Amino acid sequence: MRYDVVVVGARVAGAATALLLAQSGLRVLLLDRSRYGTDTLSTHALMRGGVLQLHRWGLLDRVIAAGTPPVRRATFRYAREVVPITIKPSYGVDALYAPRRTVLDPILVDAAATAGADLCFGVAANDVERHPSGAVIGLTGRTRGGRAFRVQARLVVGADGVYSTIAECVGAPLERVGTGVSATTYGYWPDVGVEGYEWNFRPDAASGVVPTNDSLACIFASATPRRIGRGGLAPLVSILAEADPALAARLAATPPTRMRTFTGLRGYLRRSWGPGWALVGDAGYFKDPLSAHGITDALRDAELLARAIVAVLIDGTDEREALASYQAARDALSTSLFEAIDVIAGHAWTNDQIGDLLLRLNAAMADEVDTLADLPSPRSATPVPDPSIG
Repeated sequence: MRYDVVVVGARVAGAATALLLAQSGLRVLLLDRSRYGTDTLSTHALMRGGVLQLHRWGLLDRVIAAGTPPVRRATFRYAREVVPITIKPSYGVDALYAPRRTVLDPILVDAAATAGADLCFGVAANDVERHPSGAVIGLTGRTRGGRAFRVQARLVVGADGVYSTIAECVGAPLERVGTGVSATTYGYWPDVGVEGYEWNFRPDAASGVVPTNDSLACIFASATPRRIGRGGLAPLVSILAEADPALAARLAATPPTRMRTFTGLRGYLRRSWGPGWALVGDAGYFKDPLSAHGITDALRDAELLARAIVAVLIDGTDEREALASYQAARDALSTSLFEAIDVIAGHAWTNDQIGDLLLRLNAAMADEVDTLADLPSPRSATPVPDPSIG
């Protein structure tokens, strides 16, 4: 099989990249080793930049129609402060949202398919193919049933997460590695009665509440890996009790059937392009989930990369120049947030420091929103049709 672009990984970053490329008229293959619509580790929260991207692409209405509750208030508790923030309308966004990944990922995948991308689930990439010059010209893999799989493409995009096979195969070097590592454990509770996002920060005791679909709230606790241990209800309740004892007691009395734990990983920025290949999402840039900014950055970087690829394959821009510019733009938008969250993730800050760190995060997010709002409309001028209608 031959394509203009093959995208490995059909989660947020990969599906969004495939959508934008297909809308531009390129022949795109989007593949993933998992099954369509499966869940994945996530804190769900979209910041304004992520909501703005879905709005610009004509997909926000589908997130809302899936029953995702609007978030119009965020409350920060740190040191001796309780800071409520009202989400003010800006750039066409009047609320934030935190969709389950079983909602958001299929919306993006379906939109990519409607735009013309081919989909292939249950296929694991295991290596790239190269031209004698060294440029990547395709990949090989295997289906879930064990059949060999081979595809050729002008560009291969790795959107396959923190343990990216594509990044490993092309030898993408780490250009920056953080020092802070936190672990996170979380679960879902019904009828919590909390409106909006809640973020609590105590030294080695961060926690939060994120309203999501089906009248559930994703409630998480983050601390050093030693304190979280193997995760579960006990460390979550202990950590949440430092900020909200009443809620912690309610959660302890009604434990969920399942909890999930992320044991921690240092943040990093990878070299994210080379001859015939590029990386997007966590494959190229990862920061601690305590930032609640992973999905937003994935949606941001999907468009930055898609614009670079369109410039190469349609407009004839030099590949090296376009892809290097993509990474430069990504890094410029990411550095301030990366540095602040790396300190927060280390859980070595004091009550006197956390306020300034949160202000740094806010400033970085505001700059990101301004940049995204200034982007021209995607090359496709019409909204993506909803496959569920008609």
